Amino acid sequence: MSGSALAPGLATTVCGIHFRNPVLAASGTFGYGAEFESLVDLNSMGGIVVKGLSREPIQGNPPPRLWEARAGMINSVGLQNVGARAFVADKLPKLRKFSTPIIANVFGYAAEDYIETIRILNDADGLSAYELNVSCPNTKHGGLAFGADESALPDLVSKAKAASKRPLIVKLSPNVASIEPFARIAESSGADAVSLINTFVSLAVNVKTRKPRIGAGYGGLSGPAIKPIALRMVNQAAKAVRIPVIGIGGIASGEDAAEFLIAGASLVEVGTATFWDPAAPVQIARELGELLRELGVLRASELVGTLK
Repeated sequence: MSGSALAPGLATTVCGIHFRNPVLAASGTFGYGAEFESLVDLNSMGGIVVKGLSREPIQGNPPPRLWEARAGMINSVGLQNVGARAFVADKLPKLRKFSTPIIANVFGYAAEDYIETIRILNDADGLSAYELNVSCPNTKHGGLAFGADESALPDLVSKAKAASKRPLIVKLSPNVASIEPFARIAESSGADAVSLINTFVSLAVNVKTRKPRIGAGYGGLSGPAIKPIALRMVNQAAKAVRIPVIGIGGIASGEDAAEFLIAGASLVEVGTATFWDPAAPVQIARELGELLRELGVLRASELVGTLK
């Protein structure tokens, strides 16, 4: 199915970017995007957030990296990627033939890593925005994740915003006592939008070996198990800020997507569902369009923030 075949009421504009539908592929589960060209019509997708990019290539964590939990998945890939320069040279050119907005997820272990990665990407054509992954440990200041440190986050976001030539989305960590302060910090430091949630730090144990089932020990839990918590945090963030909120966490159907829109999200990102069906974002958008017709709602944007 081509992009034009999806319901016209799904189209929306966020951060000045036109999306043909509000359902995007999340970072980390859809590779660099072009790998799935033979499996899904990329021009039918709302957008693609590519896997996290760093200043230099990263090999990632030791195997095993994935464990199927009862209602989700634990992963510890370790942010393996080719590095920003190789992405610009080898991956991005393959994406330019598609009309789908491409968002580059960016991470680092010190503020200057983020900034340099953004600078490498700034002069490349074919990107619509940056998504800042602030769940990384700040290695220069004790290892606490940027997204859980109220003193480090504003400095990182403000520097990233100053360096960026494109809209800046800050992807918030759920591993905090309260999400609202971090959403407000992102907004006041210049973020154009926030996305949430990232994965929950988790542990799976092999009782026979008494060792973790993930090579690196702890991993990140995603999938249907986290959806109710993600909805709550998206709703709290949406109430706390005026900038757009992008919802992430266990979305596997059009109804799931609608729930996030009603809770306050302007867009959603689909992650774990693409592991069993790479075309899941397109199917979810199609289901959302059908749901709008059933509800008598003309545009998906009319659902945003309508929780009573």
